[in-house]
Amino acid sequence: MASKVTVRSKKSQVKTDYAYHHTKCVHSVQQTAARKSSSYSGSQVQAQATEAMAEPAYTIPVFRQRTADEGTEEYQRVSTNVGKGLTVIQDELHRMRMATKATVESLALQREVKEMMYRRVDTSEEFQRMPDFLVALRPHTVWEKTPVKLFCTVEGTPKPVVKWYKGGVPVDPLSAPGKYKIENKYGVHGLIISRCVVSDTAEYSAVATNPHGSATSKATVTVKRPAGSGESCLLGLVPHLTEIHASKLEVSLLDRFSVSFGVEGGSISLACTMVVVPDLPNVPPLTQWYRDDKLLTAGRLAEMSVGGGAARLTLPHLAKDDEGLYTLRIFTKDGTAEHSAYLFVSDAPPPAPGAPGAPIGAKAFDVNADYVLVAWKPPNAVNEAAISGYFVDRCEAGSDSWVQCNDAPVKVCKYPVHGLKEGRSYRFRVRAVNSAGVSRPSRGTEQVTALDPAESERLQGSEEGVPSAPGQVVATRNTKSSVFVQWDPPSHPKNLVGYYIDARVAGTKDWFPCNHKPFKQSRFVVHGLIPGETYTFRVQAVNVFGLSEESQESSPISVEPALSTPSAPFGITMLSCDGSSMTLAWKSPAHCGGSKINAYYIDKRNADTLLWNEVNMTGVTERLCSIDNLTEGVFYEFKIQAANMAGVGVPSAPSAPMKCEAWTMDEPGPAYDLSFSEVRGQSLVILWKAPVYTGASAVTGYVVEMAKKGSSEFATLNQEAVSHRYLQVTGLEEGEAYVFRVRSINANGVGKPSQASEPVCAKALPGTQELVAGVDEETGDIFLSLEACEISETSKFVWSKNYRAIGDCPRVAVTTKGRTSRLTFTNPDKDDLGRYSVVVTDTDGVSASHTLTEDALNTMLELSYAIQHPVVPLKHGLNYEVLEKGHVRFWLQAVKLSPSVSYRVIVNDKEVHSGESIKISHDVASGVIQMTLDHFTRANEGTYTVQIHDGKAKTQSSLVLVGDVFKAALKEAEFQRKEHIRKQGPHFSEYLYFTVSEDCTVMLACKVANVKKETSFHWYKEDDEIVPETPVNVMSGAVALPVPMFSRKDQGVFKAVLSDDRGKDTSLFDISGNVFDDIINAIAKIAGASASELVLQCTPEGIRLQCYMSYYTEEMKTVWKHKESKIASSEKMRIGGTAEMAWMQICDPSDKEKGSYSIEISDGVQTHTRAFDLSGQAYTDAYEEYLRLKAAAFAEKNRGRVVGGLPDVVTIMEEKSLSLTCTVFGEPTPEVSWFKNEQEVACNEHTKVTFEGGKFASLLINKVTPDDSGKYSINVRNKYGGEFVEITVSVYRQGEKLPEPKLGQPKAPAAPAAAATATSPPPRSPATPSKTPTPAPSRMSMKSPTPASTPVPKSPTPTPRSPAPKSPTPTPSRGVKSPTPPRFMKSPTPPRK
Repeated sequence: MASKVTVRSKKSQVKTDYAYHHTKCVHSVQQTAARKSSSYSGSQVQAQATEAMAEPAYTIPVFRQRTADEGTEEYQRVSTNVGKGLTVIQDELHRMRMATKATVESLALQREVKEMMYRRVDTSEEFQRMPDFLVALRPHTVWEKTPVKLFCTVEGTPKPVVKWYKGGVPVDPLSAPGKYKIENKYGVHGLIISRCVVSDTAEYSAVATNPHGSATSKATVTVKRPAGSGESCLLGLVPHLTEIHASKLEVSLLDRFSVSFGVEGGSISLACTMVVVPDLPNVPPLTQWYRDDKLLTAGRLAEMSVGGGAARLTLPHLAKDDEGLYTLRIFTKDGTAEHSAYLFVSDAPPPAPGAPGAPIGAKAFDVNADYVLVAWKPPNAVNEAAISGYFVDRCEAGSDSWVQCNDAPVKVCKYPVHGLKEGRSYRFRVRAVNSAGVSRPSRGTEQVTALDPAESERLQGSEEGVPSAPGQVVATRNTKSSVFVQWDPPSHPKNLVGYYIDARVAGTKDWFPCNHKPFKQSRFVVHGLIPGETYTFRVQAVNVFGLSEESQESSPISVEPALSTPSAPFGITMLSCDGSSMTLAWKSPAHCGGSKINAYYIDKRNADTLLWNEVNMTGVTERLCSIDNLTEGVFYEFKIQAANMAGVGVPSAPSAPMKCEAWTMDEPGPAYDLSFSEVRGQSLVILWKAPVYTGASAVTGYVVEMAKKGSSEFATLNQEAVSHRYLQVTGLEEGEAYVFRVRSINANGVGKPSQASEPVCAKALPGTQELVAGVDEETGDIFLSLEACEISETSKFVWSKNYRAIGDCPRVAVTTKGRTSRLTFTNPDKDDLGRYSVVVTDTDGVSASHTLTEDALNTMLELSYAIQHPVVPLKHGLNYEVLEKGHVRFWLQAVKLSPSVSYRVIVNDKEVHSGESIKISHDVASGVIQMTLDHFTRANEGTYTVQIHDGKAKTQSSLVLVGDVFKAALKEAEFQRKEHIRKQGPHFSEYLYFTVSEDCTVMLACKVANVKKETSFHWYKEDDEIVPETPVNVMSGAVALPVPMFSRKDQGVFKAVLSDDRGKDTSLFDISGNVFDDIINAIAKIAGASASELVLQCTPEGIRLQCYMSYYTEEMKTVWKHKESKIASSEKMRIGGTAEMAWMQICDPSDKEKGSYSIEISDGVQTHTRAFDLSGQAYTDAYEEYLRLKAAAFAEKNRGRVVGGLPDVVTIMEEKSLSLTCTVFGEPTPEVSWFKNEQEVACNEHTKVTFEGGKFASLLINKVTPDDSGKYSINVRNKYGGEFVEITVSVYRQGEKLPEPKLGQPKAPAAPAAAATATSPPPRSPATPSKTPTPAPSRMSMKSPTPASTPVPKSPTPTPRSPAPKSPTPTPSRGVKSPTPPRFMKSPTPPRK
């Protein structure tokens, strides 16, 4: 509700409980609130301006004021910035200065003017008139980047209000800070454009308005660009610009760098944006950068730039030496402008976990011709092991190689480096060592040259040892993310070089470093803390010998802003006017000053005067106020100050002139107090308050409009008006800034828009948590809870339902503890459904919401009932298992049991207890309750129940063990009893099973246990014992029987028997049915994987395709296909195989057999396929080879040859007759020739040659003599070929020793006389020796490489009476003749002489 305030002349001073020195800090503000005089002294103006520009988030207490000899540390300079904008402050300060100057220098003139005004008051009131320009605007033509000033003088009664326009658009000084300046001095109105650009070329107008009318004066401003600057110069020569020194520029800092955090080895930039007047590209401002009051120079480690409206310092190679207070100093026309902020640099990850941080501040001292003294500062070791020493490295100029100078770590932070070469330049660095490893190296020293100086400054310490611990540590509030820490110096500093400050969160044990470079002063601001968190601090002193003991810990302190006056309110807007009063609203200050704002004070003035009048003497608590006793038609300006327990804050910027004129429109007035909640990356919720002025009818709805920051194009978000005063906006771009406004609607139309909101960035606060709905595990209460990521001492959690504050409501209860607030439903039902939200006040917008749906509520109600009416939850209900020895265990498992749990076990309605054969127990840790029956018999059939009572919770679980279920349990128990007995002697721990090795050998394996050396093991198949080649070793625990070349013949029942004096055990394995199929599939899996590509083999019978594999048997599931059609074995297509391969032969091939062929080997899971394309050239070549082999086979079959009957060696006695007879074959009938010693034998009385029936050839020698000894041969030949067989004949005399047989053959007895005659009949069943081996058919391989193929045996050769055997083994000779050894063909035709 708006407060009703009557204008008074005085305002009571704001009460505060601050101490006197705090009251003194805000003394100038309270002087302003008193307003006892309308004039200001020069000192008062300066004090008020200083207070106005002080940053409210950082107040320096009196005890932290610095003396001149304390150097320049962080606390000497504090950033001066205010949220309302630099230009507004400058305008106000300029206004106050000009008023003071006018008061001091022109008192007489003012007095005279006032007297004249008083004399003319009656006339003025009698003759009121509309505005009139006495001096009109005049046109200007200026150069780019030079200022231009437009002036005019206007009169009228009452005094008119002047507004400025550019091209018909109002000029807003806040839209471009520093560019426009509007003045009003003694009736002379001015517009100053500080730095003109070409786009400033336009028609400017001044519009003067009072209740009697308005007047306008216009003038054109033309801005030209000099020639050579991108556009042609229209005014001829470029005017001469007077040389301007950089220190003569007006510089105003805008965005400033804040406290920054970097990591060793990284990079960082510190920048300030600024407004420079005039902005001359060739004359940039003069800037200087300092670190800890030491001037920095541009170089490799520090890059500096200024221009383009910004000054920037870049540190590309961060080290802990770069940590410190950085100051930017800019020389301006009025002196200097400065800004300071601290840069923290933390340790980079160490090379080894637990290794220390890098040393700091390595420097070279006492430079001599052969040695240099290097000194440094130790790193801050908080959680790492203690530092045991340091290594010093050197690097010669021009090299990148570092050499370690000391073999053993040095424990003191200084070390003389010897062995340098005179005249050479060196750099040095240091590494720290502890038990975990070596640190990263420090930053290298400046380059020094080993020369013998005339003077040397030596770094010597008069006292050895580390300093004593610092004294009392005191921590005080500073800002919402920093704490001010101060301490007493150590009593024994011992050449102190600085301090390390450590902190930890209260309630934890883990300390973390606050600084990584020794800080010289005994006070420090710790930044980067979590707002609202509580911390404890400690300090260590540092010198060259190391770190002191830790100081005593400080008292815990919460991270809260130091108390200060609030910043200025803003966004003053008029909500209603009735002609004599106005209703105003405004927005809360951006900074509350660390305490609750308890009052607002309002000032007003006529728009054409400079004097402010207070409106309210008593503070207004609401941000809505009605101001009475106003004059209709007069323009008023307002400004507002906020107050808290620290005092009255700085005033807001004056509002825009507001005309006191009664509102009579039918449409509603503007909504106001736009605020935002639940700001996230893609959404937010906007809220507002209803308009004060409703128009001719009630407000029925609202529409929300949105625009991106800097844009004037607003888009309507909701096409249909909403009746509630909030709207969730979605579809935002993360990181983008937006502005919003709201229009109210009634029956008469759409009202005027609200004042545009402040820009809001679509980005969630770091650490943002969402609202959580849950059920309390102890009480079963349903609740909503939020853990705030940020909180302050004055923060409150404000809960709302459907964005209406809940307040005191019996349906819910709100509790807050620390950062967490919980809303608990007392009796939840459907009336509690809706959207709940919570906002944390005095934060940067911490808020969240949650929509409670009916399904979610029902789920939580079920869980709540379960908690409030507890049962013992069970992981597993009552069950049973059969143990060894046939014992049966009944058990159940609860989720959780307490030590006080009680339970009952009931069997068939009778409670049972532990006894001799029943054991009942429980385990609290696992939640298991169990009962074990040692003797499970038929009497145990029935129902088993366990009842549990644990505190207030209880449950029971039952198991019905009857019928088939009981029989199965009883059978299993009996089996386990028998198994227990079996295992008392030698037994199989694993019964027989099979495996298949890589070479496709089937292994029948088993595992045995409880055996000894005397234990015997036997294999059986179908009760026939199998004796393996390798004796069985039962002591190994595993026994296997190999079954090579597995096939259908190996089917049967295999048995393994294990026995000794303790007992006997048997394992059976039936290889048949599915087991046989499984073994074949296992073999096929290995064989299929090893299968080669199909190989083409030509034979006299046809074309054969062969697939080689590790093992093949016909029981394997193999399928041959031709053009995807399955091939069945036939006379045309023969399918077969050997142990090494599978083949398919195409007999008497033709063109029909062309195409693709494949073989598929299936193992029951996977199919292995190999293919061959028998077409094209491959088929042509194969067919030609087949014809060649077929012809060769036919020739081999029908050629002339000796079938049998001739020995290799004949020994005969002189005067005996020798008959050499053999059977020959050939189609057509061959020709037969006999030879002796390669000479053909002629037929005569001594030698007779016969050839009977085309089959039997004989050579008869009558009465052999020694001359008949020699090498005889027979040549059998027809048109297909022939054969040449040799016989060695030896003749000896009677009485001589029987000669040794030749060719290594056994002795042959002399042929009997009957056998030696010419009339001896030929043999009837002659054997068929292989006289001339038939060459193997040529094999054509279409793929390379291919395995060597097995030669195809020749077709059987027909003989007169019986077919010759296929085997080429030699046949023994007939009768008395010597056995026939294998013969080898030497030549198909013997040479003739």
